[in-house]
Amino acid sequence: MAVLFGQTIPGVFLTFFKVAGEYVILAAVFLFALAWLLKAKPHNRPKDYNVVIFDVFGKQSQIEGIRTEFKTHDVAWSFMKQYKKTYPLYNFALVSNFPKSDKPTIFRYI
Repeated sequence: MAVLFGQTIPGVFLTFFKVAGEYVILAAVFLFALAWLLKAKPHNRPKDYNVVIFDVFGKQSQIEGIRTEFKTHDVAWSFMKQYKKTYPLYNFALVSNFPKSDKPTIFRYI
């Protein structure tokens, strides 16, 4: 009687709950992966970037001799940081137009 209630029955329950716990964890991982895949969207990245210059009063202005059109985000951001050091009284915005939107989108502003 002691062996039955002390080892056999608890052993069956422990084995069952151990396997059931593994399946619950595995199901949670698959549900998380499925939710992430359904939520993730392909990125629609713009093809060109522009640097827009603003003066002290917040009005858009032009500075002669600086490059304002770029093909990649990283290059445009690098030039913006350099322009901010060179022209501290101006602010710069990294802007791009998406094909489906009418308004330009500001990515970064310094």
